[in-house]
Amino acid sequence: MKIRILIISILAIITASSCASRKKIVYFQDEALEDGQLTTEPLQLTYKPDDILTINVSALDPETVRPFNLPTVSNNTNDLITATSSTQQQTYLVDYNGNIEFPVLGTIKVEGLTRTDLTALLLERIKVMVNDPIINVRLANFTITVIGEVANPGTFTIQDESITLLEALGYANDLTIFGKRKNVLLIREVDGKKKFANIDLTSINTVNSPFYYLQQNDVIYVEPNKAKIRSSTFNQNNGVLISAIGTLATIIAVFLVK
Repeated sequence: MKIRILIISILAIITASSCASRKKIVYFQDEALEDGQLTTEPLQLTYKPDDILTINVSALDPETVRPFNLPTVSNNTNDLITATSSTQQQTYLVDYNGNIEFPVLGTIKVEGLTRTDLTALLLERIKVMVNDPIINVRLANFTITVIGEVANPGTFTIQDESITLLEALGYANDLTIFGKRKNVLLIREVDGKKKFANIDLTSINTVNSPFYYLQQNDVIYVEPNKAKIRSSTFNQNNGVLISAIGTLATIIAVFLVK
């Protein structure tokens, strides 16, 4: 009888310890925001050295804007089965002085400018020579990095200039069950210095954090929880061994009781 009680107690302890706490797993546990409104808006990115820009100038008469556009580069793929070709627009690299070299206009200072600022600057200078020009500016190397306890860690190139923390975690296929929801670390470079912020994904107030909208080259690190850290110290076969020993001990105990 005592052995049977002991076995039941051990099984109860194992079951209790294997149950994850809801407070450690579920996102946004507190009350929803009033009217469901965000109080934080996306920040306009400002360009800086090492940014890569695509700038396209168009107009009703394509010939009038041809001098303001870089020539396209042809990419040819040839093999025994297929032969394909495509064109790719050349890009502008922002140099260490924050400048780009633009056709006809020469050196242009873009560091510290937003897309709106740069578009307005180019429009003002080009419209003197071209009727009704249209300027399209895009940041080509907007990337974010997600590492740690996520399903698909890596560096991701974003097609737009606005992305939220949750969207970035979506690119990484979400946190694993072992990731700490209450202590997600965001690393951001501001004026050449690293800034750090801890974000609690279990709180709905995260969406109003100044770090909810990401900036270029932000790094998100998801810390592993204690269970994952403890498991890393065990051999991969230990779980199978412990399970086998437990099963054998149960069988022996049943026979002893009889």
